[in-house]
Amino acid sequence: MQAFRNQSRLTYLIWGGLALEIIAALITGRWTAAFVAFGTLGLSMTPLFLASRLHIHLPKSIVALAVAFVFATIFLGEVFDFYERLWWWDIALHALSAVGFGIAGFLFVFILFEGDRYAAPPWAMGLLAASIGIMIGVLWEIFEFAMDQAFGLNMQKSGLPDTMGDLIVDVIGASLGGTMGGLYLRGQALGSVSALVDEFVALNSRFFRRFRRKR
Repeated sequence: MQAFRNQSRLTYLIWGGLALEIIAALITGRWTAAFVAFGTLGLSMTPLFLASRLHIHLPKSIVALAVAFVFATIFLGEVFDFYERLWWWDIALHALSAVGFGIAGFLFVFILFEGDRYAAPPWAMGLLAASIGIMIGVLWEIFEFAMDQAFGLNMQKSGLPDTMGDLIVDVIGASLGGTMGGLYLRGQALGSVSALVDEFVALNSRFFRRFRRKR
């Protein structure tokens, strides 16, 4: 598919590593590792499948970050037990992903308003973006629960304390991501975040008919 072409080296490196792990695990009879690697590979490709169906073009950097997150969360976390080896692993992943979810929520809201910076106050659009980011975080916790129940994994670790801690981090991170979106609408320079939003807008210009760069 066209969407899978011209991705970053990091994306191809992770996909290639997962494919090799699947083959090696099947040969050596490590069925759980093979299953987790296969699930990680499929889930890491999901954003591109969804984007292709919705006719949305994702910047390479967004794809790479999504692939790296899924790889670090499921494969490194479960197969190599990073959650137990590194106490901060779960917190760091949820914090970074929550910020990303908030920014993703902002891009979705921005599409709904066709790129009109003045369709609603920046704080309102930032709040909507944060709410969407928090919803994505909640859906991820449901996914972890489902995987634990269906396949005997241990993604939730300590159960309720782990889930509540993750949700608290999700709220903080998504709020930060939504705040960045609001600041972007106000014309604030946000470095790589602004560049990422500008790239997404340029790749999907048909969704942003009312977009005007604020001077």
